[in-house]
Amino acid sequence: MESLMKINDPILLALIATGFTWFMTALGAAMVFFFKEINKRVLNMMLGFAAGIMVAASFWSLLAPAIEMAEKSSLPAWLVAAIGFLSGAAFLWLADRILPHAHFFAKEGEVEGIPTNWRRSILLVFSITLHNIPEGLAVGVAFGAAANSMSETGLLAAVAVALGIG
Repeated sequence: MESLMKINDPILLALIATGFTWFMTALGAAMVFFFKEINKRVLNMMLGFAAGIMVAASFWSLLAPAIEMAEKSSLPAWLVAAIGFLSGAAFLWLADRILPHAHFFAKEGEVEGIPTNWRRSILLVFSITLHNIPEGLAVGVAFGAAANSMSETGLLAAVAVALGIG
């Protein structure tokens, strides 16, 4: 931890954390090589756990710091955070509607977004990219805030966000 505290470049910290979350995602995806199928109850349990981690990471690394920072402005703190939250949700909704993509369990030719004749593999890559945008933002914001405060607590919180998302 001491060596990480000496790194004060927020871009380098975010790059390291993003590399870690990418590695963990790739490691999780590699599990398809070891299991032909997975029990539906186990899958539901893993998805529920991941959803809980994502909600916690969104709140603790994005919403709570936004409210804390907005308390210094003349506007109500909850209003600033709500506008940011709703703007982010609108962006993701719009991207989901516009970008052509296919879901993993979709039938052949079943595509969301604008009509396209792209191959299924390209559409799945777009789906994963759309999913990873908020995760990358959460990690980047967490490490940017940690680099800004240069406190050990901020750095530990950012590491926790990267670990949780990973």
